[in-house]
Amino acid sequence: MVVIRLARGGSKKRPFFNIVAADARNRRDGRFLERVGFYNPVASGQAESLRVAFDRLEHWVSHGAQVSPTVARLVKDAKAKAAAPAA
Repeated sequence: MVVIRLARGGSKKRPFFNIVAADARNRRDGRFLERVGFYNPVASGQAESLRVAFDRLEHWVSHGAQVSPTVARLVKDAKAKAAAPAA
């Protein structure tokens, strides 16, 4: 089964997460099929904290991929931010 989940990167106390489509049997930070975005929880200033390729995410979900709860929350927040009017 394919899952869309976070793969941790970055250094100690400076996390950086890639949003990846991976086989569920592979390790969290191991081999993956495709990188569909990233999440940087410690981004500051003008740095981008979240980027998701929604077309690729929908592609994997339409082919039966399961989205992890954390990624589902991040995608929901990203869609809400994209839909909000720019002020």
